[in-house]
Amino acid sequence: MEEKSIVNDVLASVKNSIKDYSSAITETANLELRQTFQNLRNSDESFQYELFKLAESKGYYVPAENSKPEEIEKVKNELKF
Repeated sequence: MEEKSIVNDVLASVKNSIKDYSSAITETANLELRQTFQNLRNSDESFQYELFKLAESKGYYVPAENSKPEEIEKVKNELKF
């Protein structure tokens, strides 16, 4: 298997883990277990970002163009409560 495929597979797996941890956090009443899930999620988020930077530097991943400031402001305003 090529390195690019491996990196992309791991990125997808970590992304799913982060979603699963986030879901578990919202459904856990036990504080100690909740904090464990939060720590695991935080660790995976850090790992995902480092792997993303590696993938980007090697050209395995090309992010979308940066949003225009007015587009960012529109989304911020839509998300305000």
